[in-house]
Amino acid sequence: MAWRVTVDRGRCMGSGICTSLAASSFVLDGERSRPLGGGESAPDETVLDAADSCPAGAITVTEEGRVIGPRD
Repeated sequence: MAWRVTVDRGRCMGSGICTSLAASSFVLDGERSRPLGGGESAPDETVLDAADSCPAGAITVTEEGRVIGPRD
């Protein structure tokens, strides 16, 4: 099952934490992050870690429409 990864570019502050934690899933595009792979990702703990660590709370990970990241 694929995960859907989105970055709210209006909230993203370009800290680069997501690209450091999950370089195969995120890239800085100008001053903001965006997910690679068209926003689809194989289940990967590092993607959830990136969502958890985003200081702006800009990353959301969903599976079948249910939010699984960031985790509480």
